[in-house]
Amino acid sequence: MAEKFIPLSEQPLLESAHAAGLTTGRDRLAAMSPQCGFGELGTCCRICYMGPCRIDPFGNGPQTGICGASPDTIVARNLLRECVGGAASHVGHARHILLTMQAALDGKAPYKIHDPAKLFAVAGQFGIATDGRAVDDVARDLVAASLEDFGRQDGQPLNWLRARAPRKEFDMWMENGLMISNPHNEIETAMHRTSMGNDADPVSLLLAQLRMGLVDGYAGLTMATDLQDILFGTPQVTTLEANVGVLEANSVNLAVHGHNPLLSEKVLQWAGRLEGEAQAAGAERINVVGVCCTGNELTMRHGVPMAAHNLQSELILATGAVDGMVVDIQCIWPSTAMFASCYDTAFITTDEMVHIPGATHIEFEPAHADENAQAIVRAAIAAFQKRQGKPVNIPNVKSVGFAGLSVESIVGILSKVNAEDPLKPVIDNIVAGNIYGAVGFAGCPSLKFRDTAMTERMTKALLKENVLVVTTGCTAHICAQEGLLNSQATERYCGDKLKGVLTAVGEAAGLGAPLPPVWHMGSCVDNTRIVDLLAALAGKLDVKISQLPVAGSAPELVQEKAISIGTWLLALGLFVHIAPAPRILGGPLVTQVLTNDLEGITGGKAYVEYDPEKAAAGMIAHIAEKRAALGI
Repeated sequence: MAEKFIPLSEQPLLESAHAAGLTTGRDRLAAMSPQCGFGELGTCCRICYMGPCRIDPFGNGPQTGICGASPDTIVARNLLRECVGGAASHVGHARHILLTMQAALDGKAPYKIHDPAKLFAVAGQFGIATDGRAVDDVARDLVAASLEDFGRQDGQPLNWLRARAPRKEFDMWMENGLMISNPHNEIETAMHRTSMGNDADPVSLLLAQLRMGLVDGYAGLTMATDLQDILFGTPQVTTLEANVGVLEANSVNLAVHGHNPLLSEKVLQWAGRLEGEAQAAGAERINVVGVCCTGNELTMRHGVPMAAHNLQSELILATGAVDGMVVDIQCIWPSTAMFASCYDTAFITTDEMVHIPGATHIEFEPAHADENAQAIVRAAIAAFQKRQGKPVNIPNVKSVGFAGLSVESIVGILSKVNAEDPLKPVIDNIVAGNIYGAVGFAGCPSLKFRDTAMTERMTKALLKENVLVVTTGCTAHICAQEGLLNSQATERYCGDKLKGVLTAVGEAAGLGAPLPPVWHMGSCVDNTRIVDLLAALAGKLDVKISQLPVAGSAPELVQEKAISIGTWLLALGLFVHIAPAPRILGGPLVTQVLTNDLEGITGGKAYVEYDPEKAAAGMIAHIAEKRAALGI
């Protein structure tokens, strides 16, 4: 049996946690194993109270639910509900940002627009006049167009979809009856559709799934990314440090965890303003570090260190050096409160829908953002005073790299090579085979795959074959910790052709070193940036995104959000690798549609492979097919 992979930074923290009598995610997974096979196949139905029903995969027991639902019906309903959960998360995030922008424009929240250029660019796509107009007036029109999407009942296309979707794909969705209008209506209809006694046609349910992917992509991800850039600034290339070694024994260490930069931006701002109070309490400074996706947001815009991905969120508290951990929404493990109480960490929840037993709750409201942020920072300073003189265990493990590779910053870099046509060098090198293709990695780390270093091994296998990798979310944390976001990784892991391209572009851009082989493009909502880059390339070539030599991957599938993001990518026509398999294998028709038949509708295709090297080989084979079809 292969030896389990445990990162150097995690082993001493696991030992510290066990010494303190704490159980970790690894321990809880072991205790839970083997997990329910019916659940993994997706053939367990709990929608009504005549059940739960389960289908015998070997054909010897029940083959339908009590109501007569087939395995494919059960699987498709369950999958659509997972997609609704993911889309609702991202739509709720985007709506919160939108309402805060509206409040800021009305003078009711302490935020302001930091990137008028991005505002004007997005407004132009909506057909909003910008010439000679005040920034706030243009912003109010964009807010109004966005709010219209949440209330419209006319059946017309969602404004954000109409304005921001690639044109060829937009037309394809119209032709196939996949158009969406109001995201809340779509979410409501999907939940109604999947309740007991309604839609039993697996194909109809899968079409609804594709529409939910579009809800996620445009009323969630795209809206959130664009509005956050407008409010806080579009990321530009910056350096970063990653891993638990970014904690400092003699500083107030304040970890921000979750997804919403409305909170983390204010915490960072007030950490700077209250540094004198921390020094008066005996600290060298306040060291704000990022966990999960709000960490990515701060890294992309401010170079804040990336301390941990969400799988490590409980473990970094076992250092005894985290004085405060403030969380907002999504990916927050309830176990973190238990770790915090053991190590005297101020563990603070802030959102009205995220209450965790054992946490201190400071309700974060945009109107009172400054007061809330001050209270959070002062709670961390107080915790630092309590831990003075106590031993800490900070593994001396960290890596360096580059972040901030938004589409705008990538175009800025490429313009140093060709100012008149920045994308031409990329296209020329793809045609020449120097960049064989590209793969986007997204999602969370999973305990089911961390022992195999799934993400790291897949990435290295792709780079060796001259495939460029872009990444978002917690896979970006994994790649940063593995040292894949720096120039040395280009020298170490890339094939000669890709290495040559990245070296030439890095020199032309004035970096004095190659570009990294893995481009950190942001948080999980920032998968929008990957799609925008693909749309720009496809538009330049006058082809559909499905024709490009590219692929996507959720190499360690965990969240419902990954299901909704993946569905958006399938609707766009992408080849999407997933591991583990979504809970569909108990439905042969659903499996056939998603892994084969869908290619004839949108061009998209799901691909499941658990072995890292085989997964990379499968994506490379797909890229080869697309290159051949383009005649390159």
